[in-house]
Amino acid sequence: MNIRSLTRGDGVVIGAAVLLFIASLLDTYDGSGGNIPNAWDNLGLVMSEYVGGIIGAALIIVARALPAPRKVIGLDLGQLGVALTIFSAWTALWTLFDPLGAFSDTVVSSSISAGSGLILGLIAALLLAGGAVATPLVPALQAGLVPAPKPVAPQPYGAQPPTGYGYPGVAAQQPPYGDQPQPGQPSFGAPQPQAQAQQPAAAGFSPFWFAVPVPRPLFAEDGSPTPIAELAPGTWYLAVEQRGPALVAQTQDGRRGVLQDTSGIQRG
Repeated sequence: MNIRSLTRGDGVVIGAAVLLFIASLLDTYDGSGGNIPNAWDNLGLVMSEYVGGIIGAALIIVARALPAPRKVIGLDLGQLGVALTIFSAWTALWTLFDPLGAFSDTVVSSSISAGSGLILGLIAALLLAGGAVATPLVPALQAGLVPAPKPVAPQPYGAQPPTGYGYPGVAAQQPPYGDQPQPGQPSFGAPQPQAQAQQPAAAGFSPFWFAVPVPRPLFAEDGSPTPIAELAPGTWYLAVEQRGPALVAQTQDGRRGVLQDTSGIQRG
């Protein structure tokens, strides 16, 4: 998975899931005597609050990494993950009011209070659910977790530019001696937009490299509402055509699609 496809909200979800796992190892309640259990000694508690929340976080991150939505029991993986994080926070809240739970038959002390495992678990579960719910709603959480790199600075006159796919404005690699490209034939090593001959760009448009500030879907050129790919921050893509405010972009594996949201893109 490309880490640059993760958002700040995903970072909150991952951190809260790690904190939730740590909380599951701590004492469930405070009381006198030894052998105080943790969440793993109560199967119902650990599966509903701790493991359920961690699985929810994993589903959210996996859904972010997939190029197209995947559904389970009629729900997108991300939606199912959000539901599990909310259930985890709900369980953590009510478990804090009843820290004994299944241990009420083995613990006879009347002065029982919630332990560090339940308190930290509630904080982690609330952070987890809050990050999962707020990420699609808060623009600050939708920004890339790792900032996109700046475009390569122009080379001084006479200096050799870097080569390789992904560098904006870089000349194509030279073909072997004796194998010069013919007019109209693509140069060796240079990414060529597919079907560009069938659909020429608008008058006055020149292809350019660009990067997106946050993950954005790439839709099919036939107008299908299902994304065919997701553009990730930190990766350069080639804009081959402009259609009103939208751009026809080409990914590094040669797929073409329409980028409908072009706000804030970084040109190379």
